[in-house]
Amino acid sequence: MWDIHMRILAEAEYIVKTNSTVRACANHFGISKSTVHKDVTERLEEIDKKLFENVREVLDKNLSERHIRGGLATKSKYERARKNFS
Repeated sequence: MWDIHMRILAEAEYIVKTNSTVRACANHFGISKSTVHKDVTERLEEIDKKLFENVREVLDKNLSERHIRGGLATKSKYERARKNFS
């Protein structure tokens, strides 16, 4: 049981420290996005309430900026395609 607690705390600290997304955290730890999401949105609250609140702030910020990152990625994709085409 303590291994799970340590994993959850490590994921949460990584997200807060790096302002990373759930996807980036999952890639960093080599686990699924679903596991990270469940860990930091459900399980963490029972372990460390303050850390949970900090993670929630980062995740809410990432959610509000998601459409911007998507638009920038699409713009970059088409700029690369235009350079390769010409």
